[in-house]
Amino acid sequence: MAPELDRRALLEDSSARGVAFCGLLSQKVDAWLARLWDAAGGPEKGAALVAVGGYGRAELSPGSDIDVYLLYEPKVAVGELAERIWYPIWDEGVKLGHAVRTVKETLALASDDLDTATAILSVRFLAGDKRLADELAAKGLELWQKRSKRWLDEMDVRVRDRHEESGEVAFLLEPDLKNGRGGLRDVHAIGWAELAGMSLLPGDHEAIAEAYEVVLSARVELQRRTGRHSDILLLEEQDAVAAALGFDDADVFMRALSTAARTIAWVSDELWFSVRSALDGPTRRKLRRDEEALVGVVVRDGSVALAAGAEPANDPYLVLRVAVTAARNDARIERTTLDRLAESKPLATPWSEEARRLFVELFLAGRPAVQVVETLDQRGLWEPIFPEWSVIRCRPQRNAYHRFTIDRHLCEAAANSADFVDRVDRPDLLVIGTLLHDIGKGRPGDHTDVGVELITEIGPRMGFDEADTLMLQQMCRHHLLLADTATRRDLSDDGTVSFVADSVGSLTCLRLLDALTEADSLATGTAAWGKWKEELVGVLVDRVAHVLAGGSVADATETGFPTQHQRDLLAQRRRIIEAVDDQIVVISPDRPGLFSRVAGVLSLNGLTVLEAAAHSADNQMALEQFRVQSNFDAEISWDRVIRDLEKALDGRLALAARLEERSKTYRRPRRLPGLVTHPEVIVDNHLSHDATVLEVRAPDGVGVLWRI
Repeated sequence: MAPELDRRALLEDSSARGVAFCGLLSQKVDAWLARLWDAAGGPEKGAALVAVGGYGRAELSPGSDIDVYLLYEPKVAVGELAERIWYPIWDEGVKLGHAVRTVKETLALASDDLDTATAILSVRFLAGDKRLADELAAKGLELWQKRSKRWLDEMDVRVRDRHEESGEVAFLLEPDLKNGRGGLRDVHAIGWAELAGMSLLPGDHEAIAEAYEVVLSARVELQRRTGRHSDILLLEEQDAVAAALGFDDADVFMRALSTAARTIAWVSDELWFSVRSALDGPTRRKLRRDEEALVGVVVRDGSVALAAGAEPANDPYLVLRVAVTAARNDARIERTTLDRLAESKPLATPWSEEARRLFVELFLAGRPAVQVVETLDQRGLWEPIFPEWSVIRCRPQRNAYHRFTIDRHLCEAAANSADFVDRVDRPDLLVIGTLLHDIGKGRPGDHTDVGVELITEIGPRMGFDEADTLMLQQMCRHHLLLADTATRRDLSDDGTVSFVADSVGSLTCLRLLDALTEADSLATGTAAWGKWKEELVGVLVDRVAHVLAGGSVADATETGFPTQHQRDLLAQRRRIIEAVDDQIVVISPDRPGLFSRVAGVLSLNGLTVLEAAAHSADNQMALEQFRVQSNFDAEISWDRVIRDLEKALDGRLALAARLEERSKTYRRPRRLPGLVTHPEVIVDNHLSHDATVLEVRAPDGVGVLWRI
């Protein structure tokens, strides 16, 4: 009878967390495998069972695989022994990563395979002949160091690819605790790089050890709670994981996690920059003319540094000049330079024109500005420039619309706005207004109202006059106006266009809001900006611009619906269905429930309605026009849709039953924080000049428009 593995007591012991838990679980598995070895008749000489990889580091999480090698000497038969060990492990339901090899075979594989090479850097003896484990550990390390240049180069590529695929632990709504930038795998890679001869700077070991404990503890509790091998910290698990780790709430926990991940990412980035520098050798980059004008700053070997004679204590603009140079060159800032910049004098209030210009130039550099701000913030150099940052730093936005923490979202949006400066009259107000649009988040009250109030202090402190400060407040006050109106209102209604024009007040503000809307949406998430939304916002902006330029509202809202062709079809007084690309037009005798039936058929065929328009003619005919999108990213099968429509309009299709059946077939989407959880109907008799506006908010699902 094979010995069993009993982990229940340890899994239920909430006092064991993080590194301590992993160590205890590894010890328990060690003892179990040793008993299995004995029960299987494992010899004391000529064969050995060893732990490798994460198990070799004694870092087993509840959902971790058990990675082991059965090592043997060439003349020792271990086939049956292996089966007597592997099968009881599988019977326990434990995920097993295993191999049966000689030391020589393992080393041969490790000489050409990075995963094997790193796995045997943490060889740990479990049972059998310890001499084989020691030999593999010693020769594996020797081989690693001998091929260090190759492995460092390959690891550098893998680290960057992994970050690109998994995103950032510090800033994502649902981070990958293992593979994301700032996650556990980054710390493992740092350790492997150190064994290859690279060194961390003083204080970095202690910093990442503390941060690693935070991230590992989160992973342990996630897997302990879910019982699954998962490293993605989903929104719905964050409250429970926070409670298990003793945090007051999930926001406090996610902020601590973000802070820890930023520390790991910072140290990792510094190390891999050093690796690239060591592999590539000195690379002197020529300064551009505009960089030569930045007093006290140089670019040296691909990094930004202080020039000889520069004195941060006497020059309050040095931090901003270093930041601008780094952003323009997409370069890192030297560590010693960051240390010296801590001596910088604070900026005088109100800011001078030079300070304001440099601050704006930082974000006009675009994407590289994000990394520069993160670097300054990591070293305590950003908050003295922008004190309000302390409230939003690493603060999560735990709703389904946002993928980033508040601070990262604002940086991303401001950097995005640099691509749209050709649309606006004031690029400086665009980047600053975009940076400030959500500055009120993280404080009590409506974040827009709070933000507007904060800007009354921020604007003058940055040296903006009263008119510019009022414009920044308008951008904050109405940063959601264009997107919300374009996607929720009838753009052909005079009242809609008049409302937006009155709210915005000027073409200058409209152009700023147009660029801000796109920059903000792109920074929010992949689903927040697309062709459909871009078109709607574009139509709204064009119509409002026409009015603000002196044109009439009636001319602005003239859509040409129904078209002359559609009017001709209505005159035929018969049912007609036409479908082209993503639009379908239905003409039919008017009657109650006609719109509902068409909407139901579209839902039945997996189509989401993006836009809909209806017209009732004097001859008692109705025209309905829908623009749709396939839920399955497939080409729309209009023939099938039209067949179903014909049946539904003739009363030969049991729509209610079919939609109910479809609703049961497809799994309900995850109910994420921030999404509508219960129906709400808002009635507005003032927005439109000639109609009552009904705004219905409800959880999405199959047939929701049909039910409405």
